[in-house]
Amino acid sequence: MKLAAISIGAMLSILQMSGSANAQMGGGSPMQMQPSTSDRTFRQIEQPLPIKVGVVLGGLTLIGAELWWFLGRKQQKQQAIQTNGVQEVLVTVDGGYRPDRVVVNNGEPVRLSFHRLDSNSCLDEVLIPDFGISTRLPVGQTTTVEFTPKQVGEYAFTCGMRMFRGVIEVTAT
Repeated sequence: MKLAAISIGAMLSILQMSGSANAQMGGGSPMQMQPSTSDRTFRQIEQPLPIKVGVVLGGLTLIGAELWWFLGRKQQKQQAIQTNGVQEVLVTVDGGYRPDRVVVNNGEPVRLSFHRLDSNSCLDEVLIPDFGISTRLPVGQTTTVEFTPKQVGEYAFTCGMRMFRGVIEVTAT
């Protein structure tokens, strides 16, 4: 309790001293201090031209890389191969799916083999919701899923977080 009283007393004496110093300089009480006009404006800092050019070029490079990544990447398309009456495709899982577009025939059994190389936790699982498939993909192993498409169309397959995507394109036989 004594410590609190001493520290409050010390703070009050500091405020009184700053108030008297402020009054001597022509100011009001410490609670009525006004910000100076220089605090209300921005001060321009000049940068050398090479730095300005470097920042602009770096920004344009990053924008270009982002546009290429999201809009310019070409889909890798692969037709399934018939083996003993089953359409087979090997999909490599490494930073996404390769190929990310698989073409199969309608009404024939399909076997997709996912060979996972990437340890990214997002790629732990593959989802093919239109065929009711949700399968874990262990790193360094090949996991097979089988289904038979009944209708022509495009069906998505994604990672567990739905960030990485692919398409199963079912065509008429």
